[in-house]
Amino acid sequence: MTIVHGETLLGLAARSIQFGLENAKPLPVSPDDYPPEVGELGASFVTLKRDGKLRGCIGSSEAYRPLVADVSENGFRAAFKDPRFPALKPGEIDGIQLSISLLSPKVPMSFTDEADFLLSLRPNLDGLIIEDGARRALFLPSVWTQLPETRIFVEHLKAKAGMPKDHWSDDFKAWRFTADEITQDTLAVPASIWSN
Repeated sequence: MTIVHGETLLGLAARSIQFGLENAKPLPVSPDDYPPEVGELGASFVTLKRDGKLRGCIGSSEAYRPLVADVSENGFRAAFKDPRFPALKPGEIDGIQLSISLLSPKVPMSFTDEADFLLSLRPNLDGLIIEDGARRALFLPSVWTQLPETRIFVEHLKAKAGMPKDHWSDDFKAWRFTADEITQDTLAVPASIWSN
């Protein structure tokens, strides 16, 4: 997915958060009101940070609705429905850093054992989904900046899925994907997205 429409998508996520503060639901959107590229099916994650620390992150691992609808819903959910954080309050909007990751389709990985799996990962490029039985978790490619060592990256993802860090089984599955990240910094639109 192209990031040509990055400012449009950031503005949409911001407006959905503001709409949510007043209406307790995401901003309704019609794909017809946006450029065709962002009206197509797309998968996104919306991340909120404050002072460099995570304040909310929710997304879709697969494309199943128009991208603009996905961004609006995930912006709202990142602000108000992330179970790790209390719902965003109106006074918190100032200073919130907003970013959107646009995900490629996921690709199943094949490997013979855990060593082969670890060797096949591409640090700083791969987003990763792991699954074993009912346990499942996802890391965006941006997580590599905090966890640059492959084994540590995977151990933290296993913990997120509720698995022991040394977990391995014949039923272990993994998918990789890439993501284009859109941030206020990269677009040089620090505060304007909150007032568009």
